[in-house]
Amino acid sequence: MNRMPFFDNARLILIFLVVFGHMIQPFATDSQLINSIYAFIYIFHMPMFIMLAGFFAKGIGKPKYILNLAKKLLLPYLMFQGLYTLLYFLLGREEWYKGILHPQWAMWFLISLFCWHILLVLFKRMPAVASILLAVFIGIAVGYVDLSAYGLSLSRTLVFFPFFLAGYFMTKEHVQLIKTKGLSIAGIIFMIALFAFIYLFINVDVTLDTDWLSGAVAYQRLEAEMSGGLMRLIFILRHS
Repeated sequence: MNRMPFFDNARLILIFLVVFGHMIQPFATDSQLINSIYAFIYIFHMPMFIMLAGFFAKGIGKPKYILNLAKKLLLPYLMFQGLYTLLYFLLGREEWYKGILHPQWAMWFLISLFCWHILLVLFKRMPAVASILLAVFIGIAVGYVDLSAYGLSLSRTLVFFPFFLAGYFMTKEHVQLIKTKGLSIAGIIFMIALFAFIYLFINVDVTLDTDWLSGAVAYQRLEAEMSGGLMRLIFILRHS
């Protein structure tokens, strides 16, 4: 796919926000402003980043596409998993090692990204609306089952897959619509309003519960076994 400056700039901004968010996280409980900035970043940066990844997955189905993808994603995953394992044993923290199928830290994104491409082989055969609705249903349903023991970042993979799928079905015409002056202004106003809401209603003593946003934790562990599905649906719709 030809390079698109709009998305290149968006990816640069999102990568910066990921790094910046992790950098300010230790100070989130010390300042109302920093806590609000951290919460604001964490709410949208991963869904948007995943949607961009889906947009650039248009090459799925081409010869050797999956093989090349495995080289780009699975090889680095195995390499860094090995380094983490070595580090844990050197530090005498063998209990931190959960197995090669359980991603360490940011490694979940590599394995999930590969799995999203594999799922795309099936889901792209369906109409866009039906495909996304099915993915949303699955993403909500998996919260009622604790998948942490199965590895492969399975819960996150299924929860965030609708965003990847939405990015895949996005066309250049959709991008041009997003770039129109009216929608750009509306987007800016919405982001300002969202930050103001977070700043006014999330105080410094109540840090954002990132377990809800990570997609990795079952509803039962979040003490929301009954309402968890509704909460996750709101989370998905908020980023639509």
